Amino acid sequence: MEIIKRIFYFYRDGFAGMTIGKSLWLLIIIKVAILFLVLKLFFFPNHIKDESANNGLAPQDVVRQEMLDRSPN
Repeated sequence: MEIIKRIFYFYRDGFAGMTIGKSLWLLIIIKVAILFLVLKLFFFPNHIKDESANNGLAPQDVVRQEMLDRSPN
């Protein structure tokens, strides 16, 4: 437990002493959040939810049907 406290205090004191670093970290966090939001919205659509709504099937049935359709016979 002592090592966890020492690590916490190390980072806390390091960030408290930053001047320009705080704004850079804020910029990095904002860029990463935007990046993940864009990736999620445009490149990873929820096909299972869309298919289950269109066909009236439960999501697990959509996955089962896709696996059966794509499996080699």
